Amino acid sequence: MSLRGKKLGLLLSTSPGQPAFQHGLCLAEVALDEGVEVYVYCVDEAVRGVAEPRLQALAARGLKLFACAYAAQRRQINLNDQATLAGLASLSDLMAATDRFLSFN
Repeated sequence: MSLRGKKLGLLLSTSPGQPAFQHGLCLAEVALDEGVEVYVYCVDEAVRGVAEPRLQALAARGLKLFACAYAAQRRQINLNDQATLAGLASLSDLMAATDRFLSFN
């Protein structure tokens, strides 16, 4: 069964050093390899990982990367153009628009 054209949404909320963050990136990588449209929303401590080279490389391959603007502001993290800053309404839209949505906490 081909997954090409399907949409996968991933919510990452842990810091980049945590296994859950890394598992989310592994899933995103495999999904991109299979032709899946991948959307990642980083919230809470995961905003610290937006600049991670591995995540930025996935974004360069077509992953759509979003970061919680409030979480970044609270942690005084300037994300520049590394991710699209968004709020929880955007997260809700992503959840509704994807074929499958998973959370890595």
